[in-house]
Amino acid sequence: MPLRESDSIVLKTYNLAEADRIVVLFTREFGMIRGVAKGARRLKSKFGSSLEPFSEVHVEYFEKEDRELVSLQHAELIRSSFHAAASPELLETYAHLADLLMTFAPPHDPNETLYRMVRASLSVTLAEPTEASLLKFYFEIWILRLGGFLPDWTICGACRRVLSEAETATLGEGYQLICGTCLQTRRPGETISPSYRITVADAQRLPPAEFITEKRNAIDIVKELSRIVGRLIATASGRPVLSESKANL
Repeated sequence: MPLRESDSIVLKTYNLAEADRIVVLFTREFGMIRGVAKGARRLKSKFGSSLEPFSEVHVEYFEKEDRELVSLQHAELIRSSFHAAASPELLETYAHLADLLMTFAPPHDPNETLYRMVRASLSVTLAEPTEASLLKFYFEIWILRLGGFLPDWTICGACRRVLSEAETATLGEGYQLICGTCLQTRRPGETISPSYRITVADAQRLPPAEFITEKRNAIDIVKELSRIVGRLIATASGRPVLSESKANL
């Protein structure tokens, strides 16, 4: 039963028995894990406030091959997210991000790029509550991209021609874009303007803080794109991604 340690992000916690908690962690070294923190609910717990959701912590835990839950031994707080409690919009967005991560990240499958993206997203400071929708959209694009579910909107999905910067396309099957020429033999779909394609490309090009700064005046575009991305997430995951109301936020 080896002792493992890793920087981690706390995603959710659940009460267990009278004094313990189940903790869902996304670790840098070992991917998604679930563990039991014995005595975490006691006033003088050794874990203190380190297991609050969306905090970054350095954890130590024991893992048995025949056990789904690891045994958390120690958690040292690196960065807290206590500020989220004062913003309902940010708290709801963080919960959505956690749900997406638990849906798409396989257990025990480390992904350094994904870990850095999650960490950067949770470190963003929002100037206005409305910017929470920009952070949500940014995360959705990246979780789809890293999972291999994000279609390439730089080309026509039918003829594979590279679309020009000013070209309007149509959303086709599989969420691919169809150029005007190929659309003549297909059923019309939703129109995707150049500004929509640029927004999706910028989400993949920029860090989250820069993306939010650049798109503060494009929230309406992001909201329209979020409808499409939401359908893509539901298709890729096989179910709607909903926040878990029983989690202790």
